Amino acid sequence: MKKAKYDWQIPINENLPEEFIAAVSEQGLAPVFAQLLWNRGIQTSETIQTFLNPSMEQLHDPYLFYDMENVVERIHQAIVEDENILIYGDYDADGITSTTVLKEALEILGAQVETYLPNRFEDGYGPNKARYKAFIDAGVQLIITVDNGVSGHEAIDFANECGVDVIVTDHHELPLELPNAYGIIHPRHPEGSYPFKDLAGVGVSFKLACALLDEIPMELLDLVAIGTVADMVSLTDENRILVTWGLKQLKKGTRLGLNQLLMVSGIKLSDVDETTIGFSIAPRLNAVGRLGDANPAVELMATFDEEKAASLAQAFNQINQQRKELVEETTKKALDQVRSENHVHLVVGEDWHEGILGIVAGRIMQETGKPTIVLTKKQEDLYKGSGRSFQKLNLFSVLQENQSLLHTFGGHHSAVGVSVMKEQLAQLQHNLNQYVETHQIDFSQGLPLSVEGKLPFSAITLPFIQSLKILAPFGMDNPVPQFIIEEVDIVESRIIGSNQQHLKFVVGDATGASIEGVGFGFGGEQSEFQHANLRLATELTINEWNGKKLPQLRLLDYEVPDFQVFDFRGKRQQQSFSSSESIIHFAFSQKLFKSFKTTTNQPVIYVDSFEHFSASFSTQWLGKTIAFIDAPSQIQLVKEIVNYTKTTRVYLLGQTADEAYLDGIGSREQYATLFRLLKQQPSLDVRHKLMDISRYTKIPKNLLIFMIQVFSELEFVTITDGVLKVNQTPKQRSLEESQLYQNRLMKIKSEEFLLLSDISKIKQWFAANEEK
Repeated sequence: MKKAKYDWQIPINENLPEEFIAAVSEQGLAPVFAQLLWNRGIQTSETIQTFLNPSMEQLHDPYLFYDMENVVERIHQAIVEDENILIYGDYDADGITSTTVLKEALEILGAQVETYLPNRFEDGYGPNKARYKAFIDAGVQLIITVDNGVSGHEAIDFANECGVDVIVTDHHELPLELPNAYGIIHPRHPEGSYPFKDLAGVGVSFKLACALLDEIPMELLDLVAIGTVADMVSLTDENRILVTWGLKQLKKGTRLGLNQLLMVSGIKLSDVDETTIGFSIAPRLNAVGRLGDANPAVELMATFDEEKAASLAQAFNQINQQRKELVEETTKKALDQVRSENHVHLVVGEDWHEGILGIVAGRIMQETGKPTIVLTKKQEDLYKGSGRSFQKLNLFSVLQENQSLLHTFGGHHSAVGVSVMKEQLAQLQHNLNQYVETHQIDFSQGLPLSVEGKLPFSAITLPFIQSLKILAPFGMDNPVPQFIIEEVDIVESRIIGSNQQHLKFVVGDATGASIEGVGFGFGGEQSEFQHANLRLATELTINEWNGKKLPQLRLLDYEVPDFQVFDFRGKRQQQSFSSSESIIHFAFSQKLFKSFKTTTNQPVIYVDSFEHFSASFSTQWLGKTIAFIDAPSQIQLVKEIVNYTKTTRVYLLGQTADEAYLDGIGSREQYATLFRLLKQQPSLDVRHKLMDISRYTKIPKNLLIFMIQVFSELEFVTITDGVLKVNQTPKQRSLEESQLYQNRLMKIKSEEFLLLSDISKIKQWFAANEEK
């Protein structure tokens, strides 16, 4: 049995209203779409229409924002009076696009405008007093923030003292007290009533642009789509409209910088969708601000110089590659510090790059299923970094309770920035663990994975997968549909990728139908895909190859509900045997026990009988995966160990100490030949003559030793100091009276079954054991 890595979140099945099902059917959609739409909160015929047909007419009036009229008036005044306007943005993709949107809108109106994106390492996030002073000293007369500002009290107060107005446009969490800005454009303004609260920073910037221009500037929607998708805000209501039409604008290819960025990413304009933004465009824009100065990104978005665009795109691509390498390297180092006993991981490095610590924290959280904070040394005895969490733990609230231990902190439920003095690190780790225990938060189920429900294997067709695109663009609150596929058998599987990190497989059902699948990052779990009756959590995709389109499963997670037996018998399989999970190894041979203990740091237990096993049994073995290194003399001992440990996962390594099943037990003729030879010798030094005897009798050496031991047990011969003498008057006894002979018979049967039988037969044997 293999437990799923994630906690599959399956919506409660409801009996949907007949009129809603009819409304879905009227759209020409398959019945399954009724549940898909209902799961997304689309539950009336009116909302079905607006969801499936997003139009610009559905956008809300920008003047519904609190302060919009005053802000527009102030900006127009600045343009008329030829004031120097500064747009102060942020260093991520949302901030970059927010800045560019407002810059281009103001330039259309003829404004004197310049832009600045703060440096993550020198300026920090949001309004910076020193930076404001430098711009004011240089002649700036109006500052407009985009994607930041609602927490910039000190810098904004300073600007006011200098006689410079500050207009804030932001979408982040509002503080208890708002800054004393000239105007604040925010969808959640406490005195406002804007209908949609979840705009990204670029969405707020765009709404200001609409009000300033008194029209919808369609040419800016490509930037709005990028910033909105990149910031992972809710892709519903206005955001769905903005991204839908923004992707259409992006495909027109009118922006040179984006065209070049797509080119270096290997993406065709015709293939652009929200996934392109999330995995190709946004990472390259974000990388610039993570590793250095993000200001050239605004230039890339706005330039009309093709040569400049190409140069910047290449530079951004290289920076992104550098970012990837830093993330991989730092994640490996950070994972080495992770301790399973901690409920929240607090990982500290000395020289890790500060700009990628949030990504690393997210990677560790995905790997371990636990919230994670990753810090690096910033100054002497001061450590700074980022944390990531998920629904079960509000990381911001936990840090708020431990504020006395922190130098600085900020953020929200699932993402925080924090700095801590070195002497407080141990106490902080203790308090994080204690918080989880006190509040009885259970992370054992893993991170949540939203799925739509079960999908019949027969429903996975090319037309159905293509029809799912009607729900796009996908994102927060409108996820790509993910389904559970049950009771499938693995037809074949193989490892692919430069580092053998991915899995390619084919699954089939009872009818003989089959579908290909790919599991990115699942290469190390190929052995799990030897089993039948798997449950898969998958996304449905289309594989295009040589002009053909075929349905394909993209594996997200899986579980095996049945008892599992992993076949690592044979030299090649034994050499490839390795596992990251905790395994209890059992050896039935002293020789193999000793040799195996030197090759693994996992528990190795020697067992020579059930009584021996029972006496050494530990409750720590319960439910653990176990591996049988070799076969016991009595095969029933394997079943007893499985029963006692209550395991559901067994590895067979198939090693042998003496290969009894190969050498056999000896025939009557062989025993007679050997005894005749021995009777002819008054005494025989078997230590030195063993090979001669083997060659003369044509009996293999190991079998010969065993046969002499049987003769000794039956008192046909005596052996003293390696010298063998025949008993001239032995009692008549059959070979079957020898316990060694009987044990050998059982050992041969045991090895033949466990080492040579088809693995399916062995699984059936274990299954029969479970039924009893």
